[in-house]
Amino acid sequence: MSAARRSNRHSSGPDDEPLSVRDALGTLGRQLGLPEPDKLGGLTEHWAEVVGPEIADHARLRSLRGGVLTIAVDAAPWATELRYQEDVIRRRVEEVTGVDLVTSVRIVVDPPA
Repeated sequence: MSAARRSNRHSSGPDDEPLSVRDALGTLGRQLGLPEPDKLGGLTEHWAEVVGPEIADHARLRSLRGGVLTIAVDAAPWATELRYQEDVIRRRVEEVTGVDLVTSVRIVVDPPA
Protein backbone atom coordinates (compact mmCIF):
# COMPACT_ATOMS: atom_id res chain seq x y z
CA MET A 1 0.00 0.00 0.00
CA SER A 2 1.37 3.43 -0.85
CA ALA A 3 2.30 5.93 1.85
CA ALA A 4 -0.36 8.35 0.54
CA ARG A 5 -3.11 5.75 0.94
CA ARG A 6 -1.90 4.79 4.41
CA SER A 7 -1.92 8.40 5.55
CA ASN A 8 -5.57 8.85 4.48
CA ARG A 9 -6.77 5.89 6.53
CA HIS A 10 -8.17 6.51 9.97
CA SER A 11 -5.88 5.11 12.60
CA SER A 12 -7.17 3.96 15.93
CA GLY A 13 -4.98 5.13 18.72
CA PRO A 14 -5.03 3.94 22.30
CA ASP A 15 -7.32 6.85 23.26
CA ASP A 16 -10.00 5.92 20.70
CA GLU A 17 -12.94 4.11 22.25
CA PRO A 18 -15.15 1.90 20.10
CA LEU A 19 -18.72 3.07 19.51
CA SER A 20 -21.66 0.83 20.22
CA VAL A 21 -23.78 -0.04 17.21
CA ARG A 22 -26.61 2.02 18.72
CA ASP A 23 -24.37 5.09 19.05
CA ALA A 24 -22.96 4.63 15.55
CA LEU A 25 -26.44 4.35 14.05
CA GLY A 26 -27.59 7.37 16.06
CA THR A 27 -24.70 9.43 14.71
CA LEU A 28 -25.39 8.30 11.16
CA GLY A 29 -29.10 9.02 11.56
CA ARG A 30 -28.42 12.57 12.76
CA GLN A 31 -26.14 13.14 9.76
CA LEU A 32 -29.01 12.01 7.52
CA GLY A 33 -31.56 14.24 9.26
CA LEU A 34 -33.37 11.37 10.98
CA PRO A 35 -34.86 11.67 14.47
CA GLU A 36 -33.56 9.69 17.42
CA PRO A 37 -34.74 6.07 17.13
CA ASP A 38 -36.60 6.28 20.46
CA LYS A 39 -38.56 9.33 19.30
CA LEU A 40 -39.52 7.74 15.97
CA GLY A 41 -40.48 4.53 17.76
CA GLY A 42 -42.69 6.47 20.14
CA LEU A 43 -44.35 8.26 17.27
CA THR A 44 -44.98 4.99 15.43
CA GLU A 45 -46.30 3.32 18.56
CA HIS A 46 -48.74 6.18 19.25
CA TRP A 47 -49.68 6.91 15.63
CA ALA A 48 -53.42 6.40 16.25
CA GLU A 49 -53.26 8.98 19.06
CA VAL A 50 -51.69 11.50 16.69
CA VAL A 51 -54.13 11.21 13.78
CA GLY A 52 -57.09 9.48 15.44
CA PRO A 53 -58.13 5.84 15.08
CA GLU A 54 -60.30 6.31 11.98
CA ILE A 55 -57.56 8.09 10.02
CA ALA A 56 -54.90 5.67 11.33
CA ASP A 57 -56.78 2.87 9.52
CA HIS A 58 -56.09 4.69 6.23
CA ALA A 59 -52.82 6.55 6.88
CA ARG A 60 -49.40 5.32 7.90
CA LEU A 61 -46.22 7.09 8.85
CA ARG A 62 -43.89 6.59 5.90
CA SER A 63 -40.87 8.61 7.05
CA LEU A 64 -39.60 11.47 9.16
CA ARG A 65 -36.51 13.15 7.83
CA GLY A 66 -35.21 16.67 8.35
CA GLY A 67 -38.42 17.58 10.15
CA VAL A 68 -40.63 16.52 7.22
CA LEU A 69 -43.21 13.93 8.22
CA THR A 70 -44.34 11.93 5.19
CA ILE A 71 -47.68 10.19 5.57
CA ALA A 72 -48.94 7.62 3.06
CA VAL A 73 -52.72 7.31 2.69
CA ASP A 74 -54.73 4.69 0.83
CA ALA A 75 -57.04 7.09 -1.03
CA ALA A 76 -57.15 10.72 -2.18
CA PRO A 77 -59.97 11.83 0.16
CA TRP A 78 -57.78 10.92 3.15
CA ALA A 79 -54.95 12.99 1.68
CA THR A 80 -57.27 15.99 1.49
CA GLU A 81 -58.41 15.44 5.08
CA LEU A 82 -54.83 15.26 6.37
CA ARG A 83 -53.73 18.34 4.44
CA TYR A 84 -56.39 20.31 6.29
CA GLN A 85 -55.10 18.92 9.58
CA GLU A 86 -51.37 19.63 9.12
CA ASP A 87 -51.14 22.05 12.05
CA VAL A 88 -53.08 19.67 14.31
CA ILE A 89 -50.80 16.77 13.32
CA ARG A 90 -47.64 18.77 14.06
CA ARG A 91 -49.02 19.79 17.46
CA ARG A 92 -50.15 16.24 18.30
CA VAL A 93 -46.73 14.81 17.38
CA GLU A 94 -45.12 17.20 19.84
CA GLU A 95 -47.69 16.34 22.54
CA VAL A 96 -47.19 12.60 22.07
CA THR A 97 -43.38 12.55 21.75
CA GLY A 98 -42.57 15.53 23.96
CA VAL A 99 -40.30 16.89 21.22
CA ASP A 100 -40.85 19.27 18.31
CA LEU A 101 -39.91 16.72 15.61
CA VAL A 102 -42.11 17.88 12.72
CA THR A 103 -41.73 21.15 10.83
CA SER A 104 -43.95 20.18 7.90
CA VAL A 105 -46.20 17.38 6.72
CA ARG A 106 -46.12 15.75 3.28
CA ILE A 107 -49.01 13.54 2.18
CA VAL A 108 -48.73 10.90 -0.54
CA VAL A 109 -51.43 8.62 -1.91
CA ASP A 110 -50.27 5.01 -1.91
CA PRO A 111 -53.25 2.75 -2.66
CA PRO A 112 -53.05 -0.84 -1.46
CA ALA A 113 -51.67 -3.33 -3.98
